[in-house]
Amino acid sequence: MTENKDKAIAVFRFGVIHEFVGATHLTKNEKRRLLREKCERKWVIPYSSRTRISENSIYRWIRRYQKSGGRIESLYPGKRGDQGKPRKLDDETVNIVLATRRSQMATPVPMLLESLKRQALVPASTGLSTIYRLFHRHDLMDQSPKPEDRRKFEAELVNDIWQSDVMHGPKVTVNQRLRKTYLIAFIDDHSRLIVFGRFYLSENLASFMDAFEKALSKRGLPRKLYVDNGSAYRSHGLEFTCASLAIALIHARPYKPQGKGKIERFFKTVRSGFLPGAGLSSLEQLNQSFTQWLDTGYHQRIHSATGMTPFDRFSQNLACIRKAPRNLKDHFRTAVYRTVAKDRTVTLNGNLFEAPVALIGKRVLILYHESEPKAAEVFWGQTSHGMLVPVNLHVNCRVKRDKNINPQLEPGTESDYQGGGLWK
Repeated sequence: MTENKDKAIAVFRFGVIHEFVGATHLTKNEKRRLLREKCERKWVIPYSSRTRISENSIYRWIRRYQKSGGRIESLYPGKRGDQGKPRKLDDETVNIVLATRRSQMATPVPMLLESLKRQALVPASTGLSTIYRLFHRHDLMDQSPKPEDRRKFEAELVNDIWQSDVMHGPKVTVNQRLRKTYLIAFIDDHSRLIVFGRFYLSENLASFMDAFEKALSKRGLPRKLYVDNGSAYRSHGLEFTCASLAIALIHARPYKPQGKGKIERFFKTVRSGFLPGAGLSSLEQLNQSFTQWLDTGYHQRIHSATGMTPFDRFSQNLACIRKAPRNLKDHFRTAVYRTVAKDRTVTLNGNLFEAPVALIGKRVLILYHESEPKAAEVFWGQTSHGMLVPVNLHVNCRVKRDKNINPQLEPGTESDYQGGGLWK
């Protein structure tokens, strides 16, 4: 639970500061305006009842992130200084305040607080922020519907924003059985180019991460990834991968599909322009036909919204594209924490490994690929200590240490064995 909490908080903090530490260059006035907007808006902060973020907090997160060289672990929360101390309002007072609010929903919060103070139902030092947090946490603020200000938008540059979603596809023959397919696609918001698209037999996290890795390798790194609220998009693995690559992961509001209009419009084109003539004898044939249709059809046709072909518009601004790092695959590793035992061992997915002596007793971060569970890299203090070594109990049996605790390996010879005398 602590690991997931730290990751969730770090990913949230990166989402707040990504414009300041990303590749986008902002003027001082733009930074000042952006900072003011972030401080004025309300946030849903993971594991916190607060809804506002101060300038000092944002500055502190930026300094920590830049000082660490862009490591997402630098945004992990520290230990609370007031942990275990009592809150301002006890349980009985909280219940009285909540009951009063439920009976007076139309009363403004400042007036309600003054009334509670006059009746000595709350301490005189109770502030408005405390009451507001309490009411927000229990959903007791005014929820009257207000008209939304919806506007069309388009990213200014190539790879500023990618949209991604999944479309339910046709059935294909796999091992003499019909299997349903799912089209996982990524569209560049500026050019409408499909940076990557492929049909899979599942819409789970593994399929999405495979498609995402191939998209990054083929077209570079986006600055923002705009996705739905499905389980794969809310996974800690995707959040951690995006944050480690300095990609802001943005989720569409539930039941508000208007923001993903571009990818939804592309899926409509796939259904009407590709599927009627697609070959469905196998998954491989379906994907080959889809790739050919993208390259020779969709990408070469003039888009009605831009007046250019997606390929030409994408190719106009190649200079601003961030290339994928050479170790891109390493950013898709699973991250877990383990404490190194006194005998230098750690257990990972049922496999026993040996860590360096210097890490004994320390809580370390281990990164590994699900497909290669025995190739695990260990980190401590934001520094890599190399790959973990599988334990060989038979070799350890022949290792002895001198007075300086330096290991020495004794050679195994036939003359070392002294048993068996009973049978001679």
